[in-house]
Amino acid sequence: MPGKPAPIKKSPAKKAAEKAPEPVPVEVPPAEAPPAEAPSAEAAPAEAAAPAEGAPAEAAPAAAAEGSPPADETPAEEGGDTAAPAEVPTSAPLEVSVEDVNDSSLTIKWKTPETIGDSGLDGYTIEYCKDGTTDWVTAQEELTPANRFCIKNLTAGDLLRVRVVAVNPGGRSEPGTLAEPVPIREIVDRPKIRMPRNLRAQIVKQVGDQINLVIPFLGKPKPVVSWLKDGQPLDMKRVNIRNSDKDSIMFIRTAQREDSGVYEMSVKVDSFEDKATLTLQIVELPGPPTSVKLVDTWGFNAALEWTAPKDNGNTEITGYTVQKADRKTGEWFTVLDHYHRLTATVSDLIMGNSYSFRVFSENQVGISESCAITKDVATIQKTGIVYKPPEYPEHDFSEAPKFTTQLSDRAATVGYTTKLLCSVRGSPKPKIEWLKNQMIIGDDPKFRQISNQGICSLEIRKPCSFDGGVYTCRAKNTQGEATVSCKLEVKQIIIPDERGK
Repeated sequence: MPGKPAPIKKSPAKKAAEKAPEPVPVEVPPAEAPPAEAPSAEAAPAEAAAPAEGAPAEAAPAAAAEGSPPADETPAEEGGDTAAPAEVPTSAPLEVSVEDVNDSSLTIKWKTPETIGDSGLDGYTIEYCKDGTTDWVTAQEELTPANRFCIKNLTAGDLLRVRVVAVNPGGRSEPGTLAEPVPIREIVDRPKIRMPRNLRAQIVKQVGDQINLVIPFLGKPKPVVSWLKDGQPLDMKRVNIRNSDKDSIMFIRTAQREDSGVYEMSVKVDSFEDKATLTLQIVELPGPPTSVKLVDTWGFNAALEWTAPKDNGNTEITGYTVQKADRKTGEWFTVLDHYHRLTATVSDLIMGNSYSFRVFSENQVGISESCAITKDVATIQKTGIVYKPPEYPEHDFSEAPKFTTQLSDRAATVGYTTKLLCSVRGSPKPKIEWLKNQMIIGDDPKFRQISNQGICSLEIRKPCSFDGGVYTCRAKNTQGEATVSCKLEVKQIIIPDERGK
């Protein structure tokens, strides 16, 4: 077997790391089984030592035979090799998982290691062995650069463990291993949870409600169903789970606040798994506001202030209800409903009355059963009220006399009464005088003077030819005077003499 290490010298250190475990699983006839032990003995130290030191492994016995002087030479060689910084193997591949499996092949996938090194990654080697043994078999001859690999020509019914090793110039990394052994068999139906649409959103129930959720799933052979609440196993005293070949039922007889949380359902067939989550929120009536106080009172108003409740009923507070009560009657009346702020002003209070106030909390379930009441009382003081009429500036209506209707010239007949008319306005009320030919008529009984509502008239009773002339109406007040005139002509009727004909 001394010829075995030759390929290691010819190939790079990474090839030595790949080839070292291969002699172990070589299928050898029974007659050649004893010689196979020698390679396995060499393989053990090859794994224990760093793959980069494979070449000096043969020089070690010679150095021991020659004594201490050659031992000094060995560090010199190593010093020459380590002139450059020594490479460090990568970290282990991450999240090794099964992508597909059937009765003759297994496909796995993984993620790139967190730490790769300055020289980069040469590739990956995939190894597998039967569960319960340590005979690891390399699945490929060359390193694969991909993060996915299909192991072929497997035997149906075997239970295999699989690991992935990353290789760089520094050697082999720690292996990334599948969490559980994989049975090599055909999966008829992969597991799949069919979450109902109404369960995809948050499920809100009230305290005391019965909860019965049915979640169907697919999978063949029969999947293994498991449940978690907030990442922990369920309390079977509170939650009952019943599983069948097609669905899983979660049943809670009487819901309580502590049943709220995120529930995770897992359906697993061999190495294939599907998960789904549902969020359950159990709500109830909120508690009352922590406190409420009367901040100020003025006029017919009272200002209130309160704090949010300590217990919101496991759901958002949607508002507050504010009520007032007259101390005389003690009856409560709602003044604000669905109010969102923590301060309020209550108006239109009655003078002379005293009031107490209370506040209730509200959420989507309803109004809190208890309330917070003010310790102080708001008293609306009586104040004297004096009516003061509005003051308006007086308007000066003073106006000098002005005739709105003029006198008209007239012609009268002797012996027939006639009348002269005109109209005047003025403030204060003007004094009216009548003149004939610039002479004041005065109280002559032949003339009748009338002045009513600004209408001025002069009646001339049975005028004679001497009553003709110019008549003037004069109006005077403190603001001034005005006159208007007309001409009156009195005609004599001439009767012809029949005897003169």
